[in-house]
Amino acid sequence: MAVSDIRYKRLGYIALTVTDLDRSAEFYREMVGVAVERSADGEMVFLRCSDRHHDLVLTRGAAPALKRIGWEMESRAALDAVRAHMQELGIAILPIDPVEQTTLGLGEAFRISEPTTGATFEFYAEMTDAPTPYGPTHTHIARLGHVVLGSPVKSETEAFLMDHLNFRISDRIGPVVTFMRCFPNPYHHSFGVGGGESSTLGHINFMVTDIDDIGRANIRMRNNAVPIVYGPGRHPTSNSVFFYFLDPDGITVEYSFGMEEFPEEAPRDPRLFPVVPESFDSWGGSPEGTFSKIGGVERLDAPADLAS
Repeated sequence: MAVSDIRYKRLGYIALTVTDLDRSAEFYREMVGVAVERSADGEMVFLRCSDRHHDLVLTRGAAPALKRIGWEMESRAALDAVRAHMQELGIAILPIDPVEQTTLGLGEAFRISEPTTGATFEFYAEMTDAPTPYGPTHTHIARLGHVVLGSPVKSETEAFLMDHLNFRISDRIGPVVTFMRCFPNPYHHSFGVGGGESSTLGHINFMVTDIDDIGRANIRMRNNAVPIVYGPGRHPTSNSVFFYFLDPDGITVEYSFGMEEFPEEAPRDPRLFPVVPESFDSWGGSPEGTFSKIGGVERLDAPADLAS
């Protein structure tokens, strides 16, 4: 199988380690507007902005971190293709405990340790639906949008994702950040990678359906003393209106409205934006100092409090 056979449906879900499950569950339900359900053993909290089993998973640990990223493949054949290629590269295929797999509502799935960041990537082709449909709350969330990581070897991370996982580059802002999409998912980016001294979690994103969701969030967060760290503004790369705030652990969360979509065939070439404030926000805003500062990358061989 060729790398071109590795095809994605979407960014499936993100798993985070948080320090207080109850506090975080309440925040994501009341402030972010997702549906919340706890696993039978109480060890995991499932958050939904769709009819799928989950879009975000919370587990408890000593320090906030990215636990893993789940990628939903286009088909069983695409799942087989990514497994075969990882095996060709000598990357360990890590099975999932059957009980955990059932708890997560997954069909056949496996994990790898992404070699340049140490982040855990999970690949699957099937996830069960939740028992009840998702109904929009105060915020009309369309989907889980993307995740951004910091990498100590940014160019190597880009190369691995392009050459071995069939990601495509949409845009770069100098050497600072690269926006990538899991092909052939059309959205401008499902993954972003920036530089850094170690592997870090930059932010997670939810895409909303109306610009009024951004405006209401701005008021809601201010009224509830939730730290706002960037925006509202507009990213000229993706053309998204954005709004960033912090969860109770200080993890950066983004709402965005609107995003460029790429055709599968004959997409435009990636662009290189200069490293100036207007490349990040065409409205001229600047992030607060706490923007994207909290969150490690939990490795498979280390608990959250030891993750870099």
